[in-house]
Amino acid sequence: MHLAETAPDAAAKTSPLRTRPRTPAAVPGSDAPAQWHRVLTLLATVSLFIGTRAVWTQAASHRLVIAAVISLCYLSILVSGVLALTVRRTRTLARLDLCVLVTAMTLTLCTFALNHAGGDEGVLTAQAARELVAGHPVYGQPWPWLFQHNPDVALTPTANGGYDLTYGYPPLVPLLTAPLLWLGQGALAATAVTTGALLVGAVTLWRLLPVPWRSAATMVCLGFGFLPSYARLGYPAIVALALLIPVVVHWPRIGAGGRLGWGGLARAACLGAACAAQQLPWFLVPFLLAGIYAVRRGELGARPAAGVVLRIAGAAGIAWLLINTYFIVSEPRTWATGVALPLTQDATIHGQGLVGVALYFTDGSDRLAWYSHASVLLTGALLALLVLFVRRLGPATVVLPWCAFFLATRSQDGYYLLMTPLWLAAAVTTPVASFAGAWQPRPRFLSGPRRRPALVAAAALLLVPALTCAVVATTGSPPLRLRVTRALTIGPAAVSELTVRVTNTDDSALVPHFTLTTGQGMTRWWTVAQGPATLPARASAVYRLQPPGPVFRVPRRPGTRIRLRVFTASPDTVSSMDIRLPGGRSQDAVRPVS
Repeated sequence: MHLAETAPDAAAKTSPLRTRPRTPAAVPGSDAPAQWHRVLTLLATVSLFIGTRAVWTQAASHRLVIAAVISLCYLSILVSGVLALTVRRTRTLARLDLCVLVTAMTLTLCTFALNHAGGDEGVLTAQAARELVAGHPVYGQPWPWLFQHNPDVALTPTANGGYDLTYGYPPLVPLLTAPLLWLGQGALAATAVTTGALLVGAVTLWRLLPVPWRSAATMVCLGFGFLPSYARLGYPAIVALALLIPVVVHWPRIGAGGRLGWGGLARAACLGAACAAQQLPWFLVPFLLAGIYAVRRGELGARPAAGVVLRIAGAAGIAWLLINTYFIVSEPRTWATGVALPLTQDATIHGQGLVGVALYFTDGSDRLAWYSHASVLLTGALLALLVLFVRRLGPATVVLPWCAFFLATRSQDGYYLLMTPLWLAAAVTTPVASFAGAWQPRPRFLSGPRRRPALVAAAALLLVPALTCAVVATTGSPPLRLRVTRALTIGPAAVSELTVRVTNTDDSALVPHFTLTTGQGMTRWWTVAQGPATLPARASAVYRLQPPGPVFRVPRRPGTRIRLRVFTASPDTVSSMDIRLPGGRSQDAVRPVS
């Protein structure tokens, strides 16, 4: 009887039909790494392949030493991929994370050694540093000759038909660049500063994150390739990013217990220095201070929390003021104008945000200013929502400010991705539990038995003004009606002159500025060889336009979209039309695309 009862159990243990393996119990004190840690290390390793082949190809033609170093990096990537899946100890995997970081830094330096010419930001920063060393004014000084012999460097066009040829950033990066001007001509010193800052920021974030998450820092800062490319262009925002990393990591702990300490003061100073490097941190500061106040007020009460925030703001302000003091004293008016230039320069619309409606999906808009209104209102709405719902939105504090740029007139994706390492720092070090006791204002009309509908209504009301402005902006109509009547071409893909009939349908006089594009962005302004500078209201005129170079070359690929755009500055408008440019020496009555 006993054997009959136990036989089925024995059969079950030995049956070949049993395919589900037994899961071994966890061994106390086991040092095996978590599987997600292995996967994260592997993803960071794989990310190093991005763009590496192009750099190796470039180096193999004339920089063989760099090509050899890149080949060794390939070997490191392959070995790291094997080890990420086979090492048995957490400590060994942590050392492998360090190896992946070193490989990424090596690849970044190799790419920088080959490509360090810089963009317009780097060129202007290097020139600002030279003027600073020479004792000349830095702000309000146009330097057009920097771009006359380098047409490949992108410029920031303004709606008045000009370009931003002055330095329009806070002074920290030129101050850091000045000691490195001996490296060479051009933008080399500026791009060296920004590339070095990115490497320092990557190492800082790697060191500050918990051990299993460190490879994510390598991947986000260096692996994907977009941040190193911005660093090689000389973007001052890279320096600001490096300074913000120690601020954002565990930021809800700043001022815990009502005490800043040396660490808190250092983080506040980094915040001020970041604001002295570039303007993007300006948008983050109110969100951080609001979040810190909410967390500290939930812990300490209103008055001690306000004291903590004031001390942070004071330390950050002192750091910012020390960096700017020389320029405030030596050139106060031009310094104030230059530092605020990105907010006041009236640059032409550009980006991947909502302005694409006016640029690509319609023939323009006479309400471009409403995009700016929508962006400002959305920034205020998001800040108010953070205050109201900080326990829910607190972990996204460092992401919320950049959402407003989607509605801005300059909504290029650089404003989002330049600060993505801060998103990672917040995701890893500021969990929802950090805000469990944070203070949330609840006035009488937002509390009581119908609290939830009231909160939903309040959130909607906060967003309605921004959304209304966005709708107004996107529903605008082009104020100028365009018709290309003649095109002079040299061969099938080169335009030397356009004749355009322009009709002003607006009630105000407009000053048009013309450009021709074949994709996103825009070429440099075309010259008006004949036609009135100001087109009166309800009037028409014929304009003869010449390209910025000898000819405007149209890509030969089929389906190329050629778009004539006309910008005006007061009011801010854009009018566009698609045109076809047939081959031949000259063509009359070039047809618009219907």
